[in-house]
Amino acid sequence: MAEIVWLRRDLRRSDLPTLGAATALGGEVAIVFVLDPDGWAALGAPKRTFTARTLLATRAAYEGRLTLRRGDPVKVIPALSREFAAPSVHVSAETEPDGAARDARVEAALAASGVSLVRTGSPYAVTPGRVRRKDGSPYRVFTPFSAAWFEHGWRPPAEEPAGLRLAADRSDPDAWAEVERAAAVRDVALPDAGEEVALDAWHRFLAGPLGTYDADRNRPDLDGTSRLSPHLSVGAIHPRTLLADLQAHGGRGADRFRTELAWREFYADVLHHHPASATDDLNHSLADLAYDEVPDRVAAWKQGRTGYPIVDAGMRQLLGEGWVHNRVRMVTASFLVKHLHTRWQVGAEHFLKHLADADLASNQHGWQWVAGTGTDAAPYFRVFNPTLQGERFDPEGDYVRRWVPELRGIPGSAVHQPWKLPAQARGDYPDPLVDLRVERAEALGRLAASRVQG
Repeated sequence: MAEIVWLRRDLRRSDLPTLGAATALGGEVAIVFVLDPDGWAALGAPKRTFTARTLLATRAAYEGRLTLRRGDPVKVIPALSREFAAPSVHVSAETEPDGAARDARVEAALAASGVSLVRTGSPYAVTPGRVRRKDGSPYRVFTPFSAAWFEHGWRPPAEEPAGLRLAADRSDPDAWAEVERAAAVRDVALPDAGEEVALDAWHRFLAGPLGTYDADRNRPDLDGTSRLSPHLSVGAIHPRTLLADLQAHGGRGADRFRTELAWREFYADVLHHHPASATDDLNHSLADLAYDEVPDRVAAWKQGRTGYPIVDAGMRQLLGEGWVHNRVRMVTASFLVKHLHTRWQVGAEHFLKHLADADLASNQHGWQWVAGTGTDAAPYFRVFNPTLQGERFDPEGDYVRRWVPELRGIPGSAVHQPWKLPAQARGDYPDPLVDLRVERAEALGRLAASRVQG
């Protein structure tokens, strides 16, 4: 007999409350992961590869005793509960729409055999749905949410339970072969994976960039961010661990990092309460706004061939690393939505396909922030000028030169306006796809027209 811990977005061994819940019953604990063919195929290739590598590291962390099975969890988990004679299956609570619906189906299937599904903790410091207004309604604005979130607080990191005894591995070798094939893909320069790697990266950040994070976090030319988002997305490290470690660090950098974690939790909370916002506008005030979808222009944006260096650098970084600096995510998103007049869903889908840190809540609501259709949305009339953004946040042009090799011969900030230079200086780098002033005026004109119609 063994209790089952079913891992999903919690691929780690430390700070994992489900281990304590399972061990409290006194028997062995079977660590399980289910390779759902539909969910696995739906992942973008970089996220699938990064998850596969994290799974391999997680197997090692559990001394090879991670049972991997392939199939529909609604069938696989009850079958495993019978194999292990498990009274309970323990999970971190899932609040994303598809994951919550899956868990409800699994719970019903287990109940038919008298097995319980026990939820302990979640991928967040505060489980989405817990922080509410005094009248019980959810928050739709970040600032009051963050104040309530800080006031609510969170538990300290979970200690690994004493006396943890791991059940034997009962994996399907073919399932591990599939994971190993995915892990071997080298199309994108991904970071190393696994809990140990994540913790090392976090400690390096604490010892260095955290001190200047408040000032440097908007600079894509600097190594000023934690780069933990891929690890957070698969649960190789938990935000509760980060928040606990930050207690020993004062200053604006630590305060700003806590606020960024609060944003992540806010977006998860919004998605929990408004699952339709994964694909539709949360705020329908722009429902009558006219959009285009010119295939050649969208293709140029996806390929990093718009003629605007900071945009192209970001889009090429996305393809090359499966990650984009957050400031550049906003700039590239604004360009697609405001200058190319394209619906945010087109860009959000492209990002989910190529991001190793793909996170449904953060991605979709980050895009809606730019598009003016979400919570705390930037007003639609706020249009990022990519040239000015590049000059401000990549002042020497180092970020652009890294990702746009055609422009590496252009020194300093001149790289942000290559159209001002002789043609031979920019090689085959394209001319600007659109005129920024013309398209900004067009965007504002469409906004005014939508208000009249509305």
